[in-house]
Amino acid sequence: MKYAFSTLGLPGTPLERSAGLAAAHGYQGLELRAHPEEPLHPASSAADRAAGLRTLTSAGVTVLGVAGYARVAAPGPDEPVLAEVQALVRLAADLEAPYVRVFPGGGEQPPADADGHAVRRLRAAAPFAERHGVRILLETHDSHRTGTATARVLDRVAHPGAGALWDVLHTWLGGESPAESSRALARHLGYVQVKDVASARELTPLGLGGGALPLAEAVALAPRNGWLCWEYEKRWYPAADELPERLGPGREYLERLVRDAA
Repeated sequence: MKYAFSTLGLPGTPLERSAGLAAAHGYQGLELRAHPEEPLHPASSAADRAAGLRTLTSAGVTVLGVAGYARVAAPGPDEPVLAEVQALVRLAADLEAPYVRVFPGGGEQPPADADGHAVRRLRAAAPFAERHGVRILLETHDSHRTGTATARVLDRVAHPGAGALWDVLHTWLGGESPAESSRALARHLGYVQVKDVASARELTPLGLGGGALPLAEAVALAPRNGWLCWEYEKRWYPAADELPERLGPGREYLERLVRDAA
């Protein structure tokens, strides 16, 4: 098993520091939040991308994924969504990252309409991603927060350039057990995103193992040659504890779960 964490937990932090923290605490990868608030995003210059890749490589850390904010199930025309996804794919390719994260974002549309938008756009974008050596991962989130709903879209897309990112929090909030999520996503899974919270009503991030999420069950079902990525949502909960002090214990906790599941 390989371990990564999301830079959402270190908002606005220089890439050198994020990479140094990953290396120091036993994480092989970073999931980079691709937003203008962060060091690298789709509008970053070629020089900044090349410098970022050198920084990561020198630290011995890879980019697991580029976490974008494209919403492939959202209402409206396809062209802006596809342009946003393609820009994320190019960024991921420049950083030698295998994955791009996108959201559903279907809102209050009827599920069939939201599914139709997502299927159409992912079918259009997946070949482009595949040509760049990147896979687009639809996260279990918002309008498609369960593995069942996400797989419903991906089964229709049926292209290797599109897959799933299993966010354990959202499938749990959707009332789905880890076993149900794993079965639904098995054919599509890119990697698993872990986190912990106190309850469905109190979503302030906690250290791994300090909350209510069924992490042991989810980790036991994760592919042993895959990635676990810790998303600590410090950006959205500024009063939460600082992430750096939690990184070592968090990785050790995940390693224990992996050993216990062996």
